[in-house]
Amino acid sequence: QVVLMESGGGLVQAGGSLRLSCAASGNSFSLSAMAWYRQAPGKERELIATISIGGDRSYPASVKGRFTIARDNAKNMMCLQMNNLKPEDTAVYYCRSLRSGDWGQGTQVTVSS
Repeated sequence: QVVLMESGGGLVQAGGSLRLSCAASGNSFSLSAMAWYRQAPGKERELIATISIGGDRSYPASVKGRFTIARDNAKNMMCLQMNNLKPEDTAVYYCRSLRSGDWGQGTQVTVSS
């Protein structure tokens, strides 16, 4: 089991930026592909970014060009840089280990218009 803890959420105006972080426990972080998901009220949880063990990244069209996922294996940390935020980005954001399937507790991001 991997314990994941997100931080960095908050309230921001449209067009602003936020940086989310995900801290992972244990010593298997470098062996796992990682991902960020989000869930808006009344909607299904949505995959928004993945990063492989080797650092390859992928994004859906909804966030591509605005969000950047990165990882630091030495620190057991992953982050999500979010730029040009839109009201429709408002959601609870979760990190996930794709190796273990474990989720963090989530962090709220609210974008005001």
